[in-house]
Amino acid sequence: MKSKNVYVLLSFLFAAMGAYAQQVVKGMVKDASGMELPGVNVVIKGTTQGTTTDFDGNYEITVSKGAVLEFSYIGYRTQTKTVSGSATPMIINIVMEEDLQQLDDVVVIGYGVAKKKDVTGSVNLVNEKDFNKAPAVNADQLLQGKVAGVQMTSAGGAVGEGQTIRVRGNGSLSLSSNPLIVIDGVPMNDGGVGGSRSIFNLVNPEDIESMTVLKDASSTAIFGSRAANGVIMITTKKGKAGQDMKINFNTSLSLQNVSDYVDVMSASQYRDLITSTGKANLIARLGTADTHWQKQIYQTAPMSNSTLSVSAGGVVPYRVSVGHSYADGVLRTDNFQRTTAKVTLTPSLLDNHLKLELNANGTFMKNRFAEKGAIGAAVGYDPTKPVYDPTSRYAGYSAWSDSVTGLLGGLAPLNPMAMLFLTDDNSKVYNFIGNLKADYKLPFFPEVIATVNVGLDHSNGKGDRIIDPRYPNSSSNFAGNHKVYDNKTTNKLFDAYLNYNNEVNNHNIGLMVGHSYQSFEFDNHETFYETFVNPGDNKETPKIDKSKNVLMSFFGRANYSYKDKYLLTATLRADASSKLAKEHRWGYFPSVALAWNIANENFLKENETVNELKLRLGYGEVGNVNGLGDYIFLTNYTRSTNGASYQFGDNFYQTYRPSVVNTDLRWEIGNTINAGIDFGFWQNRLTGTIDVYRKLTKDLIAPSTVDTFTNFGNEVNANIGNMENRGIELGIGYTPFRTDDFRWTINYNVAYNENTLKKLPKVEDVGGVSGGTDNEVQRHQEGQTPFAFFVFQQVYDANGKPIENVFVDRNSDGVINNDDRYLYKSPFAPVTMGLTMDFNYKNWDLNIITRANIGNYVYNNTQSSLSQFETAVDGQYLRNLISNYNDTKFTKLSGLGVISDYFVENASFFKLDNITLGYTFPTTKYNIRLYGTMQNVLTLTKYKGLDPEVFGGIDNNFYPRPKTYLVGLSVNF
Repeated sequence: MKSKNVYVLLSFLFAAMGAYAQQVVKGMVKDASGMELPGVNVVIKGTTQGTTTDFDGNYEITVSKGAVLEFSYIGYRTQTKTVSGSATPMIINIVMEEDLQQLDDVVVIGYGVAKKKDVTGSVNLVNEKDFNKAPAVNADQLLQGKVAGVQMTSAGGAVGEGQTIRVRGNGSLSLSSNPLIVIDGVPMNDGGVGGSRSIFNLVNPEDIESMTVLKDASSTAIFGSRAANGVIMITTKKGKAGQDMKINFNTSLSLQNVSDYVDVMSASQYRDLITSTGKANLIARLGTADTHWQKQIYQTAPMSNSTLSVSAGGVVPYRVSVGHSYADGVLRTDNFQRTTAKVTLTPSLLDNHLKLELNANGTFMKNRFAEKGAIGAAVGYDPTKPVYDPTSRYAGYSAWSDSVTGLLGGLAPLNPMAMLFLTDDNSKVYNFIGNLKADYKLPFFPEVIATVNVGLDHSNGKGDRIIDPRYPNSSSNFAGNHKVYDNKTTNKLFDAYLNYNNEVNNHNIGLMVGHSYQSFEFDNHETFYETFVNPGDNKETPKIDKSKNVLMSFFGRANYSYKDKYLLTATLRADASSKLAKEHRWGYFPSVALAWNIANENFLKENETVNELKLRLGYGEVGNVNGLGDYIFLTNYTRSTNGASYQFGDNFYQTYRPSVVNTDLRWEIGNTINAGIDFGFWQNRLTGTIDVYRKLTKDLIAPSTVDTFTNFGNEVNANIGNMENRGIELGIGYTPFRTDDFRWTINYNVAYNENTLKKLPKVEDVGGVSGGTDNEVQRHQEGQTPFAFFVFQQVYDANGKPIENVFVDRNSDGVINNDDRYLYKSPFAPVTMGLTMDFNYKNWDLNIITRANIGNYVYNNTQSSLSQFETAVDGQYLRNLISNYNDTKFTKLSGLGVISDYFVENASFFKLDNITLGYTFPTTKYNIRLYGTMQNVLTLTKYKGLDPEVFGGIDNNFYPRPKTYLVGLSVNF
């Protein structure tokens, strides 16, 4: 009995000790953005005991001291935490890190999706987490510098200004080289609509979930002729099944300013120069003012962006968002406003056999376009002239007026402020992009899914441009003018296709066949009113343009894989375009690609170092008629320009002339071979892709000379050329440090592209500059890169200064003429690089984005036009000069003088594009992030002009890219 009592006593004692050793652990689990994660598994490692987080991401569990908790969730890396310390309850909060291998497992491809490990072509996925962290006005800004071989160059710094995008260089000489943009399965109209700044204005960047870039023909051929220059597929955000309601609000405010100016003479420098000539007639023209004209036309400009979105699961998962952007441009009178609204519904019906997806995106934009000619005028206008003159008939703006008539002198420079404020150019743009897609899994054949996708892209741009009657003009009868336009584009899409997928004994087979019909309609109504002092002299010139083209297609794809090791993809698309004559209308575009997943081989399957290793090889063909006019195989009649009309009695009539016609135009055909390798090492801390490619474009459309009287002109576009693009690309992602509190991630890409005209029977001079007629400084020539500079070789004195109008006689015939010009450098950088670094320390995050171009050259037209003294004082007026005029002291360059390689400058650059610093407040209920951004931070270059990043290679006083200082707030609840 006694021993039994002792046993009972010891049992209670040990139980009490066990209870004392138990601890309550609680906390919250969030993702990297601060959103609470429901349903995270919290398990005591080595056991089956555990719990899951609730809808707010909270958990509570009782464990023994020293136990190890394991946190796991689909799409995120499993994390472990050791329970230490004696506090009860012990607080352990977890921030789950995304598992890139899992999250990137599915990529969007043409007419479907694919697992990343099964992709056989050159495909780059950029997720929301990879986007530039600073708020963007245009969707294309999210992709800047992120993908090797994708080069993006804006036309200037105007708010909402579109970018020129090139995937692996130029794809054509006369047709479009732009990639195809696909938004939620709807291919966009490349041409845009009148009154719009960019096609990328039409979607709110905050609505975008991912962007997939298809680069080689084996991945783009399924899109056929529209994908000759690559594809950018945009997938927008959607509500997800089972998701609780989420509300997100993002807002930002920023200021923009111009930090640098074209370096011209100040008023005192210019006055000293003119005075030093001793010429009384020139000195008499000088004013008494000290005007910095560039500072007059630019301003510090505010900008704001706000987006509110609500999403949830339930019976009908949905996401609704509204956004608004407002921005003044740094160029006075420039303004951009945009309001967007988007609704997405993704219900599943009939026991998940029928899945619907509805996307509806509406955009309203209001623009006022500044008169960009004021930029060049401000650079060259006399700095001794005042902005205003009370005696001026031109709304009080000073002008080079005749002393007798008070009218503006003929060919006189224009006051840039008058150009801005006496021009009123406005537009309103309405756009709808939407689609309804239905996926139906056949109940009697569950391996087959039938899909129908109906889409619409409709834009309506309305605008007017009013020139004030007081606008500087040399005519006493001028009373202003007015242009009104109403422009509509409608792009209709119908896709229907079947997908079959089945796996039998390690053999995975996928088949897809389909049909697509797409129509593009253009309807433009334009009226130009010329207003004169006498109402009876007023003229109204109406213009109506209507056009339509159709693309009809049949396509198919076959996928095969064995044990996820050996992969084969083959596609074929047949396109018929109404842009071509009946005999040449159909084009057939095949592709085939192979891949070997080496990492899945037995000898690497258990290797802890190699997580991914795949070799790819692909070949494909794509066609191109993008940018080709409608009905070009028929005789078109073109109306004469405004002002060119004949008078019969009291009426004026415009003439129509026939345009040249070529019934033999065919598709431009691009053949691409691509070899690549994808790799991931050390639990994917180091990931990357290497691609080597060669693309040969045959039947290149270019101008060709025809016999006189055989056509309505002596030159016609014809399929006469071949062009080659070849290069190598490298993209790397690396995480050097990754701890509980600190993470450093690096993403780097570099690409080399070489572009050569392999066949071109007729040379073509392009790239006109100021200084006279026929001053083209670029040439297309067989064996050379397109748009290469075609110039004279400058001769320099002993001090290294250029000698005016003296060039090397390269053919030694004793005469300097066009035969002495040579091809010199290219405007396109053969090497492009992008580097993004992300630092995360506890609640702080830092994002740094840089880019570099190496080997691109720019013709400095600003330098050439402002470096000649006699041109500056020609006539009865004065024009400013470049500040380094004394280095050259050019008097007046001859017609040949401006075509000198002296003005072709090395424009290689390194740019620090963005720095963003953010802080996420440690709250339990809401996720609040405050951040600050500086954009266009630093540019390092040898180029003497304002900005070395000039698409096409000719610097013509473009709209400067401003520095931007921004603060923003993001709230999730």
